[in-house]
Amino acid sequence: MTRCAVFGTGSWGTAFAMILADAGCEVTLWGRRQELVDAINATHVNPDYLPDTRLAETVRATTDPAEALAGAEFAVLAVPSQTLRQNLAAWAPLLGPDTVLVSLMKGIELGTAKRMSEVIQEIAEVGPERVAVVSGPNLAREIANKQPAASVVACTDELVAKRLQTACHTPYFRPYTNTDVVGCELGGAVKNVIGLAVGMADGMGLGDNTKATLMTRGLAEITRLGLTLGADPHTFAGLAGMGDLVATCSSPLSRNHTFGTNLGRGMTLEETIAATKQTAEGVKSCESVLDLARRHGVDMPIVAAVVDVVHRGRPTQEVLAGLMARSAKPERH
Repeated sequence: MTRCAVFGTGSWGTAFAMILADAGCEVTLWGRRQELVDAINATHVNPDYLPDTRLAETVRATTDPAEALAGAEFAVLAVPSQTLRQNLAAWAPLLGPDTVLVSLMKGIELGTAKRMSEVIQEIAEVGPERVAVVSGPNLAREIANKQPAASVVACTDELVAKRLQTACHTPYFRPYTNTDVVGCELGGAVKNVIGLAVGMADGMGLGDNTKATLMTRGLAEITRLGLTLGADPHTFAGLAGMGDLVATCSSPLSRNHTFGTNLGRGMTLEETIAATKQTAEGVKSCESVLDLARRHGVDMPIVAAVVDVVHRGRPTQEVLAGLMARSAKPERH
């Protein structure tokens, strides 16, 4: 039986642990809080994040990272992206020599503008063949309810991607393999920022034309950045690109969309953060995405507009007017 460690007991980490167990793996969830770990072991339910989902008997929880990693073929990382560096520095010495690190995180690191796989390789001192990413339309609550969904598992080593595919393939979760780690990560990180923008439009009471425009031009921005960084353009037309973008921008289950909606309704950043129980990755990553784009000379006006609203306090109406006033150009990436 394949052993897997999942670091992070939030909604997506818990849902992915469920997927792995349902695919036949033995899974250990690592969590920070002893009371939550005890509750999961006693009831096979995560009461804080997925209280209506029962986990398989092959899922157990611990606060001990060494216990979680013992014999693990895959170490799945499902912590907030901005905490990865610090957390992984503590866990890396405990990794087995062949353990594959799997990123569920969809963010760009502040300060370094590095993708999560780059941070993992740096801190764990492993090659790209030992790092995989999972990306796609991954709304955790729907997956926890075992509604049919597909996703992408990507690794530069196709055989590793196929091993991970086998480890997480269930009747309700269909993973496709890809070797384009760059494209899959950028699609997952930047769509959160576009989700904030579409949420703001919703909160302002704007209609489907506006939202379709933001999604489509947002995808163009993602693709421009991806091509500059060497991604495969086909990735952005698939699950890790358009698929993830559509889910994040259109679902009330999307944290980033909900966060943007509250901003569009006139709530302050502080009020919106207080009303949001879980991490909306786009809130911090919008700055690092814009940093990454500027380092490579890529124009991303929607991302810049989101940064203006979220971190510079500019009114949404003023920022929208600025976007509409930009000089018209041929519609191409």
